Amino acid sequence: MSPVRGSRREPAESPLWAAPRVLFLAALVSAFFLIFQATAVGGALRRQEATRHVEAGRAIDTRLFEPGACVEYQPTAGDRHLTVFLDAGHGGLDPGGVGTDVAGNTVYEANETLPVELDAMKLLRAKGFTVVVSRTGNETVSRPEADDLDGNLFSVQGVHDDVAARDECADMSRADLLLGIYFDAGGSSYDAGGVTGYDTARPFSAQSEKFAALVQNDVMFVMDAEGWGIPDLGVVDDSVLGGPALSTEAADYGHLLLLGPPVTGWFTTPSTMPGALIEPLFITDPTEAGLAESASGQQVIAGGISLAIEQYFAPSAPGGQNSEKGTPLRHPPRST
Repeated sequence: MSPVRGSRREPAESPLWAAPRVLFLAALVSAFFLIFQATAVGGALRRQEATRHVEAGRAIDTRLFEPGACVEYQPTAGDRHLTVFLDAGHGGLDPGGVGTDVAGNTVYEANETLPVELDAMKLLRAKGFTVVVSRTGNETVSRPEADDLDGNLFSVQGVHDDVAARDECADMSRADLLLGIYFDAGGSSYDAGGVTGYDTARPFSAQSEKFAALVQNDVMFVMDAEGWGIPDLGVVDDSVLGGPALSTEAADYGHLLLLGPPVTGWFTTPSTMPGALIEPLFITDPTEAGLAESASGQQVIAGGISLAIEQYFAPSAPGGQNSEKGTPLRHPPRST
């Protein structure tokens, strides 16, 4: 989730984003409250978990990753000899953002990112891609150690290590491309819209920006085709994404761990391939939360993701950067 603002119903206080940093103590209390809230209703969370049939794949490393995490799946038709890493945000001890749909049902981000990941994986495998997913169920990705836990919750170190494990998974699988699949959460039910981020401080940032543009355009296009009217918040630097920093080191870092560069002594296992992170809907907007938790909504988003990845790898046209197939689908910009 991230503090990007937009609105379908009334203007946001800022045309784009609220300030991305708050005091460390307030951020820490807020994050632990969200995790505690989800843990307290763990039974309800499990009941709402998305159901997708997941066949057995190849575990990348059972020593480093939890059972069901970091799993590779071969193509089901043809073979492009290309590997895509998909990360279903949060999971296990980390429910992510928490919202409510129009019927008053609680919606947990981790429950809804997973089926989008699995649906996109199925589509990509049928197009000849090898796909590695960060998780196949409601589990953490890393195997938590003592300093990763605070009782039954993640410590600040645990949150850091679980995201870093996703980068390790992508690197160990020799992925050619990375996509994080998350949903957004705002401070108001009027916050709405879809956004895609990439990191500008990596040697492959130009490729990441190209990919982020394809993802944003194609996912917004397929959602627009359904008549959902989701505000388009565009493609942004990942420094404006993410929730409140949970430590002074994280605040100083200024990037998303999934996409950002290494920092000696704090983060040493960055992703090594172009990548982006999409947050197509706000689960704190009741209408968008209903789309995020619906099987049909998840499948639509997965279709846009699959299309963007296929376009990213489309052959270059003579005399141009992309073939027509590799050009983002265009749609009218939306007001935010």
